[in-house]
Amino acid sequence: MILSIARKELKEIVREGRFRVTAGVVLALLLAAVFISNQYYQSVNAQHAQAKENARSEWVNQGEKNPHSAAHYGTYAFKPKYPLSLIDSGIDKYAGISIFLEAHKRSEAQYAAAQDQTALSRFGDLTPDFVLIFIMPLLIILIGFNAITRERESGTLRLLRGQGVPAWKLALGKWLGIFIPVLLIVLPVYILSALFLANVNDYGEFSLGALSLLFLVYILYYAVFTNLTLMVSSLVRKSNIAFVILLGIWIVSCLAMPKISTALADTLYPYPTQVEFEEQIAQDKEQGLDGHNPWSAEAKKLDAETLEKYGVDSVQQLPFNWDGFLMQEGEKHEADIYFKHYQFLKETFHNQTGVYRATAALSPFLPTRFLSMAISRTDYTAHWDFADAAEKYRIELVGKMNGHMMDNSQTGDWYYTVGKEVWESVPEFDYEPPTYAAVLNNNSSNLLTLLGWVLLSSVGLYGAIQRLKV
Repeated sequence: MILSIARKELKEIVREGRFRVTAGVVLALLLAAVFISNQYYQSVNAQHAQAKENARSEWVNQGEKNPHSAAHYGTYAFKPKYPLSLIDSGIDKYAGISIFLEAHKRSEAQYAAAQDQTALSRFGDLTPDFVLIFIMPLLIILIGFNAITRERESGTLRLLRGQGVPAWKLALGKWLGIFIPVLLIVLPVYILSALFLANVNDYGEFSLGALSLLFLVYILYYAVFTNLTLMVSSLVRKSNIAFVILLGIWIVSCLAMPKISTALADTLYPYPTQVEFEEQIAQDKEQGLDGHNPWSAEAKKLDAETLEKYGVDSVQQLPFNWDGFLMQEGEKHEADIYFKHYQFLKETFHNQTGVYRATAALSPFLPTRFLSMAISRTDYTAHWDFADAAEKYRIELVGKMNGHMMDNSQTGDWYYTVGKEVWESVPEFDYEPPTYAAVLNNNSSNLLTLLGWVLLSSVGLYGAIQRLKV
């Protein structure tokens, strides 16, 4: 009986020109978005590989110079473009793609794609996640808002109940009739994405399991909207009223709640402005050790402590180059300052994330969006992890340059230079992203919230069906 009801619902849905046109448009948008994203992904990967090769070549072939000067010459760390960013690009176009690594300074990621876009970009990009998360719930509402009200308005609901058809079987058949077309639209996108990414051999190393997990999240999200659609259609007597209510639910869930959540998080835990942040760092630097100023109070204090430690009368008698030692100690001090201030930013980010996760209980869109970006490795957490890895590499690179100067030259010998052999001894920046197990562990609350939405909407639908009136 359930399958018979589902088949009848499918036939009625397919017969309607409204569904055929809408589903065709949505499927075309999805396929176009996947093709466009794939072209962009392949292009960015090629540029990334070329830029990485150029940066390494420039570092290795920088010529003869003082090791500390080489630390100022610096190099670049490039952020990987992960395979699943083909589906959900997340914050990638806003966060920058490369970080310049140099002595005495922690730089922000640069060259965000959004900087090169026109004003038209404010209307959004055609990406698979936009269609999958924003548009698909609208399609579910469009094909299911009158699933029950239509039967009531035509009088067939009274006939079905009079023949002894249980309300739950009617609801389950209707549910399958709505959900199956959604699956049939999403399935080609899943297959096409898997085919595009099957031979990826770059930073991300494509995982079919991760892609499947991503689409499972979307399916759970669609289940919630299918439940809500049938629940409203069961409780309301008129189809037009059901449509208006469901459209309002979509607007609040997918458009209003993300804005409200962001505004609330910014109000409770505001970030400092860029100017304030840089001024705070500059103030801390002025009060501490400057590796380039041997006449400062902090440098003289370090001088006295070092001479006493080694039992000598002057820095020229030390068993290492004092200039290199002083610059490395200054580098450590500045690294601690950057760690302190960036740690504050990270704490603010974690506090804001807590607000987002709390408000996720008010909208199924929020946990789905966060899980989608996290699994695609395009969220803020992934960006922070990359930035921290780049900073760790920067500290090691500068420390190696200062260390070479300390161990292989004399104090005051600023004409000491080295060449390609030393530059090649510095390993390339090699970044390993967090495992998917770590990603899921970090997003366990979002996953539980989404599952909670599935459960509560199912319970709500069951309660509405039990009170179904003809």
